Amino acid sequence: MAVPPSYSDLGKAAKDIFSKGYGFGVVKLDLKTKSQSGVEFNTSGSSNTDTGKAAGSLETKYKMKDLGLSFNQKWNTDNTLATEVTVEDQLAQGLKVALDTSFVPNTGKKSGKLKTGYKRDFVNLGCDVDFEGPIIHAAAVLGYEGWLAGYQMAFDTAKSKLAQTNFALGYRAGDFQLHTNVNDGTEFGGSIYQKVNGELETAVTLAWTAGSNNTRFGIAAKYKMDKDTSLSAKVNNASLIGVGYTQSLRPGVKVTLSALIDGKNFNAGGHKVGMGFELEA
Repeated sequence: MAVPPSYSDLGKAAKDIFSKGYGFGVVKLDLKTKSQSGVEFNTSGSSNTDTGKAAGSLETKYKMKDLGLSFNQKWNTDNTLATEVTVEDQLAQGLKVALDTSFVPNTGKKSGKLKTGYKRDFVNLGCDVDFEGPIIHAAAVLGYEGWLAGYQMAFDTAKSKLAQTNFALGYRAGDFQLHTNVNDGTEFGGSIYQKVNGELETAVTLAWTAGSNNTRFGIAAKYKMDKDTSLSAKVNNASLIGVGYTQSLRPGVKVTLSALIDGKNFNAGGHKVGMGFELEA
């Protein structure tokens, strides 16, 4: 018996192969530290190589494990302050309740969201209430012997109508995952993930929109050269080729180099490169 993933995590293995290990057009620095009292600090800064625009954020996390409480505060250079307070496994085993708020001092804009989640063997449920609207987001995933079925919806209470209706069906084994989804009856998608061996992982994605002849697909792979080095590559039907190289220089120090090449306009330029540093102490 196992707890199925949340709806947003369905097909996550394939998504990670396509997204992790890349950072096109950005130079980024991430710093993670932890104090003796258990407070975690995550600092991030980035610069867009095309526009030169810089952005940054500071995040602090503190957990009180005995009480099942966690506090998360985040500030970014857009001058947005966000706070999240979470209680887990206290009101009931498997139940998670969180209050997520944000505030922009410059404009006075405020927003809030109440998040709830419940997970047990064979089932994973979630319900969020966005006070702006308000809009109710709900999702459910059922799992049995590797098979997964999910439903996700959004209900706009102001207009008294469904704003979103999504379905998903998949299968998950130890080294293989299959995921299919239908969003609002118009967007169709699917992905396949396979761990070929201890060093090589592959993924394929496919997407199609009703009323359009445009089918989108891509293939990606990640190869672990050794315990400190990995190489990633991906290509899609638009002939966009992405490559990434990740190297752990020492414990707590990681560098990532990546490039995006436009195969259709190779001589025209416009290709993107990126670099990322991750420091953890």
